[in-house]
Amino acid sequence: MSSHIGDAGSQEVEPMPGYLDLVTRASSVMLGAWRDCSPCGLELSKRTLLDNAYITWTEIALFFFCAFLWTQVRRGLTESLFKPLAQWCRLLPKDAAKMPESAWKLVFYTMSWSYSTYLLFFSSYSFFHDPPSVFYNWKSGMSVPTDIAIAYLIQGSFYGHSIYATVYMDAWRKDSAVMVVHHIITLALISFSYAFRYHNVGILVLFLHDINDIQLEFTKLNVYLKSRGGGYHLLNDILSNMGSVSFSITWFWFRLYWFPLKVLYATCVSSLQSVPNIPFYFFFNALLLALLLMNIYWFLFIVIFVVKVLKMKEVNDVREYEDEDGSKAAAGLHRAPQAANNDDGAGHHNSAQGKHVQNGVTKEKHL
Repeated sequence: MSSHIGDAGSQEVEPMPGYLDLVTRASSVMLGAWRDCSPCGLELSKRTLLDNAYITWTEIALFFFCAFLWTQVRRGLTESLFKPLAQWCRLLPKDAAKMPESAWKLVFYTMSWSYSTYLLFFSSYSFFHDPPSVFYNWKSGMSVPTDIAIAYLIQGSFYGHSIYATVYMDAWRKDSAVMVVHHIITLALISFSYAFRYHNVGILVLFLHDINDIQLEFTKLNVYLKSRGGGYHLLNDILSNMGSVSFSITWFWFRLYWFPLKVLYATCVSSLQSVPNIPFYFFFNALLLALLLMNIYWFLFIVIFVVKVLKMKEVNDVREYEDEDGSKAAAGLHRAPQAANNDDGAGHHNSAQGKHVQNGVTKEKHL
């Protein structure tokens, strides 16, 4: 079903607003909608939910089945491919422990982002170039196109899996609690936007967010690989630096520029122009605003990361706990006397002290 496309073609495409236009118009429209919502309350919300939410038990069962399937596929790939690959590459122990997580996420996000890119740029949908068109011809209970429904099933079930994986499978980091909240909000957005038939804007949101996960995991994998075998590998170092620069730029461009100016403007302003009294207007916009705030929160990590790279000339994950590194450093100090006995005649120390010798030149080994 794509009747909204023809309608979109007959309307003039609005130019993308600036930040000031977004703040002034969105706040004005939302304030007016709040004043006009005199009957708003629990009873109206319950009635709106029953009248406009469309999701079947079959779709719910498919969600849980696919979430379980993602978990099993990840475990299978980890044991049969990622762990043997880490051993074959002779990664350092702490890198070998984290490599399967990054490899798995890189595979998934590359697949999911490629599919959303296909939908937005190589099919008849015009949502990226004309964001207000996501609400053209919207009707309660309208059918969801099969290609978009597939994307929703893939993404929704993956985030269901990711809530479990962040707690029980992934390495715990400073922002892991925020990551769990992010996954819950994202899953709520995916589930409710599907049930209320806001799937068009959902595809745009997923496209704008998944690309950064590809770059993040690509960068982390090259960080692990550049120290494989206790040596220094220039190519992986260059790739990790290129990935970090690209990640920082696209995070701002996609999540802090396009996301608010394309998505939030469409949901806050254009939605009421196309569909007056659109269901759960405040609820969905509150979730999207929470997503924006988390993007800003993580951007602070990126700023710290960039400063660290500029000062120390190394790429590392600033979300890792310092106490973990501190405990390992302490263990290294206990081994220092033994390590000192392993000096060669020229006075070169082994890698236990964070350095290695290559072609007679002592290099810092950045992890």
